[in-house]
Amino acid sequence: MVTAQECIFCKIVRNEIPSKRVYEDENNIAFLDINPASPGHVLVVPKKHFGSMHDIDASTMEKLGTAVKKVNDIVKEKLNCEGTNVMLNNGRIAGQIVEHIHFHIIPRYQGDGIELHFPRFKTDEKYFDEMQKKLAAPAEKRKAADDDWTRFA
Repeated sequence: MVTAQECIFCKIVRNEIPSKRVYEDENNIAFLDINPASPGHVLVVPKKHFGSMHDIDASTMEKLGTAVKKVNDIVKEKLNCEGTNVMLNNGRIAGQIVEHIHFHIIPRYQGDGIELHFPRFKTDEKYFDEMQKKLAAPAEKRKAADDDWTRFA
């Protein structure tokens, strides 16, 4: 596990490594990706170190989500792109390279050559029943949860 002292994004937050910042608030920064998938590819990161979405608290995640929305709107408006991919790779197996939670905002244009697709597998009613049973909280718990869904994890 990478510590905040070793983390490249924490070093960017602390200005120990230069970056091209495009947004900053009290809790988050956004900067241009050094290896962009598309011109204007931006990373949005919390200033505090969290390895992944599994580590971040709900309040900080909410503030990060607000920053992601703002930066996404800035990218869309300023670059006049046709759309964006907003992505989070959570864990090495999912493609996360830097162990500091970060969202990618990738501007998209017709004919940009970027392909995002996932293999699909066949399902049946038994699959959906099993997944629903594993993933859904019982109705009485959903009603009691209000916005504190984390207690069911």
